[in-house]
Amino acid sequence: MTKPSADVVIVGGGLAGAATAYFLATEGIKSVIFERDAVAGHASGFSYAALGTFDEDGMTGAHFDVASHGMRLHRELADTLLEETGVNVEFRERPSLSLAFDEQEAESARDPVGLGAVRREWEIDRQGYSVTWVNPQEAREIEPRISPDALGAVFTEGTSDVNAYRLTLALAMAAEKRGSELRYGTVSGLMRDGDRVTGAIVNGAELPCERLVVAMGPWSQAASDWLGVPILMQPWKGQILRLRLPGSPIRCSVGGGDHFASTKPDGLTWVGPTFENAGLDESTTTEGRDEIMAAVVKNIPSLAEGRLELQTACLRPLSADRKLILGAVPGLEGAYVATGGGRLGLMMGPAMGWLTSNLIVKGTTSVPLNEFDPGRFA
Repeated sequence: MTKPSADVVIVGGGLAGAATAYFLATEGIKSVIFERDAVAGHASGFSYAALGTFDEDGMTGAHFDVASHGMRLHRELADTLLEETGVNVEFRERPSLSLAFDEQEAESARDPVGLGAVRREWEIDRQGYSVTWVNPQEAREIEPRISPDALGAVFTEGTSDVNAYRLTLALAMAAEKRGSELRYGTVSGLMRDGDRVTGAIVNGAELPCERLVVAMGPWSQAASDWLGVPILMQPWKGQILRLRLPGSPIRCSVGGGDHFASTKPDGLTWVGPTFENAGLDESTTTEGRDEIMAAVVKNIPSLAEGRLELQTACLRPLSADRKLILGAVPGLEGAYVATGGGRLGLMMGPAMGWLTSNLIVKGTTSVPLNEFDPGRFA
């Protein structure tokens, strides 16, 4: 009997893993995704999934290029995946209002220099967005329910969102239609011949393969011993509430600070998230719920009238230095890592998969990945 084998083993069925499988499949390379519980069962299935703002601390340099390409891919995939799988990923243009509540916040939002300028340069010059300061009256014409205490807002047109679960599922389905496989199991190590990958240890058994991609989000640190380099992760929990509101939907994303509210295509208004250093704890908490409600009610007081339908939590895969961990593992031929997107993981996920596929197929990428080197923590 022929021993089972795979060209590429992808460890993790989140967005980065599913996107890698999809883009490999478009190049005719079949992969096997191994997921321990469910596709999009963690951050990729529960993200707020706002697309088009670049405000993560430490995300500079080549991150701009990855995020920019990620946005282009999101727009393309919305149509392509619907045609290939019949799954509507619910990609939609959705503007955003970022409220200011004191003079310092307002002045900072209007300031043409500093961090705001970096954000606007990316949004305007690279994405063609419209980013403007609006006074309180103009802000309330956009969303009448915002707090009367708001002194104005930054209004961004061109931002969007997507259904994170549907997107990840559609990518996995499309990869399967092209010959890739999705299997449930736990990868606990790899096989090697010298400095070359020869297989993966799956559920205690050996599975020969030529390439292995670690895309386990915050759990990628567990692969450090297999790869021979430390993969240092600092996961941050994000909790989100889904509310059923009376009245009309909130048609843009309304936020202040790190908390936002927007009515999704499911008819529920998603509010949050939190940003908690909680290790690998994915549980929801009453403290998280109360933090979110206190913050978003400040932005839109009528949210207090909403009925809580669901509270979720997930772990953002943030690396120790808040940069992507993306590329080939030094000193181990055939091993790759794709993780570390943090709060921008949904925006960058398709590009992370595309770049990883490029590395495997062509041995090179159009975006320099030096600063994302998986071996940099050694």
